Amino acid sequence: MEQSRKRAKPGRNPGSGSRTSRPRQAEVAQLAGVSQATVSLVLSARTDGKAATISEETRQRVLDAARSLGYTHDPAARRLAAARNNLLGVFSFTATFPTDVQHSYYPFLVGVEQEAAARGYDLVLFTGSSSGGAGAAGPDALSRVRLADGCLFLGRHAPGAELKRLVADGFPVVHLGRREQGEGPAWVGADYVSASRAVVEHLAALGHRRIVLVREDDDAPASADRQRGFLEGLAAVGAEAGPEAVLRCADPAGEVTAERVRALVADGVTAFVAEETDTGAAWRALDAAVREAGLSCPGDVSLGLLGGPPPDLAAAPVPMGFDVPRHQLGAAAVRLLAALVAGEEAHEPLVACEFRTGETAGPPGRGRP
Repeated sequence: MEQSRKRAKPGRNPGSGSRTSRPRQAEVAQLAGVSQATVSLVLSARTDGKAATISEETRQRVLDAARSLGYTHDPAARRLAAARNNLLGVFSFTATFPTDVQHSYYPFLVGVEQEAAARGYDLVLFTGSSSGGAGAAGPDALSRVRLADGCLFLGRHAPGAELKRLVADGFPVVHLGRREQGEGPAWVGADYVSASRAVVEHLAALGHRRIVLVREDDDAPASADRQRGFLEGLAAVGAEAGPEAVLRCADPAGEVTAERVRALVADGVTAFVAEETDTGAAWRALDAAVREAGLSCPGDVSLGLLGGPPPDLAAAPVPMGFDVPRHQLGAAAVRLLAALVAGEEAHEPLVACEFRTGETAGPPGRGRP
């Protein structure tokens, strides 16, 4: 996947000064203003169709950057790179690796396994996350993933500095879940913005104008995307989007109480939506608070979920919202990782989510228990 890079200022040599280490392809890419995959294709002097797509101007810019940095091929590294094992790593940042079929990550793994098998790769499952997460063993906790030809990482929160270090060293990395653009890992993700906007538009079509989003208090890109789509939806339908439109909770169970829900309903709120996360904390808290407040759903208040319900709540009324295409995302992540391992330029578009009508949304009700 092409990553956005800042061009180095003219005349500045990132390899100058007191450095003693060998310049890396990541530095050549930064100076030339291209992706590391492009640098690899140019410097390897490949003559196949993939290399032929690179313009002469880009090729010369890469060669000039390599020359100014004093970059030379590392023969040992080239031999290692050529000796692929047809192994793709999978590393999860959850506390325990998700193998239970009820776990929200399990469908991701099904897609990963099927696509890897179809492409002739075996999988290596790295289990360091079961002992407290990738960062628990120090800054080199992820170094063992180099046993594979490349590695796929799953998890809402990932150690950005460590992943960037792997990328800078030329190791193929893909994160399953949207990350910020820049010099970090390539990633695949779902289109949470469009899906969240569609949920709001559905509620507005039913007649709702005061809608509140309940989300966890963190900066995960998936949460930011859902909130962005929610606010865009409010703006599109002309609904109220004041400071009370988003409840960002460090402790949803302690902050989304029956009393608070009653107060918001008394103030005119007729619908609530919650984000889906690994824990399902926001939806659990909202669902429990509405029940404790004595409000019927969707009679008194409508509910929506930006994702799917926690497995243990799947037997309850199906919430209106959308389904995350986990199987397709897992397969897309493998396709992207296989391309990076092969040294190819690649990009996987955002995967669309499927709207779910559910059973928890209807026209605005009485708003009183």
